[in-house]
Amino acid sequence: MKNSTKKRPLDGIRVLEIASMVFGPVAGQYLGDMGADVIKLEPPEGDLTRSIGPRRSPRMGAFFLTSNRSKRSIVVDLKRPEGREILHRLLAKTDVLLHSMRTPAAARLGLDYATLAKTHPGLVYCHVTGYGDDGEYGGRPAYDDIIQAASGLAMLQEVVAGQPRYIPTIVADKISGVHAAYAIVLAMMHRLRTGEGQEVEVPMFETMASFNMIEHQWGHIFEPPIGDMGYAPVVAAARRPYKTLDGYLSLLPYSDSHWRRFFELAGAPEIMDDPRFTLFASRQQHFRAVWDEIERQIGLKTNAEWLRLLTPEDIPFSPVNSIEDLREDPHLKSVDFWSVQEHPTEGKLLIGRNPLRMSASPPDVTRLPPGLGEHSAEILREYEYDEESAQRLLAPGGVCSSNL
Repeated sequence: MKNSTKKRPLDGIRVLEIASMVFGPVAGQYLGDMGADVIKLEPPEGDLTRSIGPRRSPRMGAFFLTSNRSKRSIVVDLKRPEGREILHRLLAKTDVLLHSMRTPAAARLGLDYATLAKTHPGLVYCHVTGYGDDGEYGGRPAYDDIIQAASGLAMLQEVVAGQPRYIPTIVADKISGVHAAYAIVLAMMHRLRTGEGQEVEVPMFETMASFNMIEHQWGHIFEPPIGDMGYAPVVAAARRPYKTLDGYLSLLPYSDSHWRRFFELAGAPEIMDDPRFTLFASRQQHFRAVWDEIERQIGLKTNAEWLRLLTPEDIPFSPVNSIEDLREDPHLKSVDFWSVQEHPTEGKLLIGRNPLRMSASPPDVTRLPPGLGEHSAEILREYEYDEESAQRLLAPGGVCSSNL
């Protein structure tokens, strides 16, 4: 939180987040890092991720802590009329509504866009969902694994795993969350110019289909197709880190000069005389033979030897890190990626910063992840609930009391 005195792009923008798990909360977290006042409205039991992962306190699981910084938390039971009254009072001073409810559930609460646009014409209304509402799959429930399967991503792993497999990270949720944050900012730019709010829908399936087809549409970009789908170099089983004498190395010479210099460093400059290696087009055509030769050369030296040879050069390479290695990675340390911050209830937390760099309005962690309902009283008072009313709502059994 070292940039706290600098102006941020979304300072003064209020976001009401009604979302759990990862997709919506990741979007809200990025908006909060950019200065938005993100109010996370939670049910009495809290976001489901509060109960996932190791924790020092109830409802403060590791899973929650990594996707809910830069927010305030208020508990509101939307199943009760008084809770819905609070919600609509919050909406009166909200710029962005970000929610992950399915449309019929939102409509039952009066939270569908058609209803809200009548009284809040400037509202940016962002609905994050599994599938676009107007499509055949609209309204189906979906989580990351489901979308990895539907979008073709799981099947792409068949070439290396022998069967469809999920990538071991919740990639669909996170990529879609970034798209949602981006879409919200675009809608805010539109409102700034026109005064108009609008409905923004970010469906995971369509997002990941678009994501995967950037390289894999291949010959099917033409109509009729003039080739198969799939970018062969990235779906080949041979596409993997290369084994050294004592570990693994990722290496990707690209230009002709990269290739020439790599084989010089390997002590085999004559390989570039082979017509399969000389030009980019021939390397693309014979990529499997090219990779086999790299693998043979890499296997003749240790990791340390290759790091010594490659570090001064302009050839793209990296050691193959484990996720544990990232804590001590020299580059991440040098850019102050990690910081240890003192949470008021959870003690010291290791926080990875927002990766964007902006010289005039840098993002930063504006708040550490909130306890369930930590800001309920504060927010009620901001929205002009008097002390007596606030205490009644917060009391055990009240509409703003948690199930802790």
